[in-house]
Amino acid sequence: MRVPTETSPRGGSRALLLALTLLLTGCATGNHQASRAPELPPKHAGFDYQIGGAYPPPAGVRIVTRDRADSPAEGLYNVCYVNAFQAQPQERGDWPAGLLLRDRAGRVVIDEDWDEPLLDIGTPAERERIADRVNRWTDGCADKGYDAVEFDNYDSYTRSRHLLTPADALAFMRLLTRHAHTRRLAVGQKNTPELAGKRESAGLDFAVAEECGQYDECGTYARAYDDRVLDIEYTDNGLRKAVAGWGSRLSIVRRDLDVSTPGEAGYVRRTG
Repeated sequence: MRVPTETSPRGGSRALLLALTLLLTGCATGNHQASRAPELPPKHAGFDYQIGGAYPPPAGVRIVTRDRADSPAEGLYNVCYVNAFQAQPQERGDWPAGLLLRDRAGRVVIDEDWDEPLLDIGTPAERERIADRVNRWTDGCADKGYDAVEFDNYDSYTRSRHLLTPADALAFMRLLTRHAHTRRLAVGQKNTPELAGKRESAGLDFAVAEECGQYDECGTYARAYDDRVLDIEYTDNGLRKAVAGWGSRLSIVRRDLDVSTPGEAGYVRRTG
């Protein structure tokens, strides 16, 4: 902005003062915008977990989680699913061989339940290289208009045959959350109740828990995140326990294990 000046020394002082004021105001505004905190998910809100495929959210849903390949749901609080600590089976070939965790015989360590290779986050250099790739996915979530991101398989160190540690997971998560926050995305801790007490160190904002009712873990997440918890149960018994203990405080949904879409044979979605 151009500042008008006057010819007298007094007028010049006023012009200088005005210029300085405008400069400082502009800097303060820019800093406020850059440091604006991400919006957190509402507490105890209707929730749907759609990582198996997007579909119109049922009535009453205010929060929805979808895979990073899908677009967010209009008018809702949207969480973007990113598999950050393991490689999707169909994407294994996209990862450099040196970034996949290998055992002492040189074999890739696999999460047998989902046929997913673990990523090697065991050194600072490897963490940086992996984070560079994952952060690009986070950028994609932000560009699509998501409000938050959940980085799945935070607990992959428990399946690493003792090759990775909780400290490795925390260090890697810090890289991911710092970048996500620069894009004004909140970050959800996915499972891993044993690290809930490290939430501030990791930079995490809320929790996404699978079967915390079934395994009596909801209280751990609720205490760490002040009830800002999204819980997915996969059994009727787990849903009953979650609703009985936490139904008035947390966001709870029952889904089928394959997280199917309506019309598919195995589709299940219930809230009580």
